[in-house]
Amino acid sequence: MSPKYSTPPHSVAASSENILDLSSGHINMSAVHDRSFSIMDFQGTTLGNAAKGMRNELNRMIDGVPEGPDREHFAREMDSFFALFTRYLTEKAKGQKINWSKIKSPKEEQIILYKDLPVPVPARTTAANLKKLAVLKLNGGLGTTMGCVGPKSAIEVRDGMTFLDLTVRQVEYLNSIHDVDVPLILMNSFNTDSDTTNIIQKYSNHALQILTFNQSRHPRVGKESLLPVAKSYDDNGPNVWYPPGHGDIFESLSSSGLLDQLIADGKEYIFISNVDNLGATVDTTILEHVATSGAEFIMEVTDKTKADIKGGTLIDYDGQVRLLEIAQVPSEFVEEFKSIKKFKIFNTNNLWVSLKAIKRLVTESAFSMEIIENIKTTDGGEKVIQLETAVGAAIKHFHGAHGVNVPRSRFLPVKSTSDLFLLTSDLYALNHGVLSMNPKRIFQNAPIVKLGDHFKKVGHYLSRFKSPPHILELDHLTVTGDVTFGADVVLRGTVIIVANHGSRIDIPSGAILDDKVVSGNLRILDH
Repeated sequence: MSPKYSTPPHSVAASSENILDLSSGHINMSAVHDRSFSIMDFQGTTLGNAAKGMRNELNRMIDGVPEGPDREHFAREMDSFFALFTRYLTEKAKGQKINWSKIKSPKEEQIILYKDLPVPVPARTTAANLKKLAVLKLNGGLGTTMGCVGPKSAIEVRDGMTFLDLTVRQVEYLNSIHDVDVPLILMNSFNTDSDTTNIIQKYSNHALQILTFNQSRHPRVGKESLLPVAKSYDDNGPNVWYPPGHGDIFESLSSSGLLDQLIADGKEYIFISNVDNLGATVDTTILEHVATSGAEFIMEVTDKTKADIKGGTLIDYDGQVRLLEIAQVPSEFVEEFKSIKKFKIFNTNNLWVSLKAIKRLVTESAFSMEIIENIKTTDGGEKVIQLETAVGAAIKHFHGAHGVNVPRSRFLPVKSTSDLFLLTSDLYALNHGVLSMNPKRIFQNAPIVKLGDHFKKVGHYLSRFKSPPHILELDHLTVTGDVTFGADVVLRGTVIIVANHGSRIDIPSGAILDDKVVSGNLRILDH
């Protein structure tokens, strides 16, 4: 069940450095005294008017909601959005960008190697730690990019089980073998909440406490008007609202009442991860490190490969550990950011965080994660702005925060059908909801798989395989065009299959392709 919304008075704290007064949209002239008059006059007036216009529109929408909990909750959401919006305007007015010259590789103490963590952890200690833990999955995304309707967590990924099924099995098994009661929490978005609420009913007889809450719903902003696209609280038009990234988690967890509930229940730590990362299981070795180190925030990172060049990385910035996302990188340094030589690790978004520290920072209104400006084009051709934050960027706010460099097995995301191809194959074994690489594979790293547009949607992908191919000895697979696979196909080494436009290739059942390039036409018909 979902906890009720708490209803503290809504207010917006203004930073002394803000150019804009958050309550009125007026310009704080002292904050821009070092700007030339012409720039200040133009930009300041324009952005001040934008802030004032936005505040007026948000107030109008709030006033249109009947008195009660819904209005109070909507007012808090709009205040939170307005704080983000005015901070965005302030940064634009100041021309703030990251100073590339200050970026350094993390210090030794800022990244700890997983292999250096003490093992084994005594069973009694593990049980005691687990009693203080809650598991949270980020469940706000839809499966649309893979051609599916509804929450991405509802996509079947292995043996007829969905992401959510596997997660439930993992946590259930963890609880049973350690005789504990770790709750599973789902952070939904307005896009996934209704479907997820229906889906989790099937787990009602399971020995697992499942809690849900919603992240905020923010209005998209017209790029030209700098006003909300939404016209009212209940405006359900397309391209009107958006979930503002997973950086919203801490405020939403608090406003839902669930943060206080967890602390009251004796929980001290929360393990956060993406619901589509099947490698993000509770690791009791890392949990022991969390408990003994006193760190309020630990981010799991892993070694970067050429497939991860866009992933956020940890850096040292002015002596402080921070997350650097590609969206923050000035255009002239993007190629350097993608370099595996300089930036050797990336963020898996597996995070271990102190609940009391979250409470402290929320109470102090201290969270100020870097804003990611995401410009979209609607179906009608209008350009709109989404202002988002990333949960990993909060690392700079926590005491003792650092990274742990974990094995690649802790990062098994499913972002495409190419990923799905790997996880449904004999490359991985499934036990109690946990996927582990088949020990029969000589090299314990996954092959590179690139499936073309004919395989992009899950339905099309499934229709092209009679059964998952055997790929224990596969290094690289590229498939483009109209290609189908029979049952029990074996792929080894490097395999490239190209069906040009107008051609079709049917790989017959039982075929063995070992370092082969297949092109042209190949049809096998029953008779």
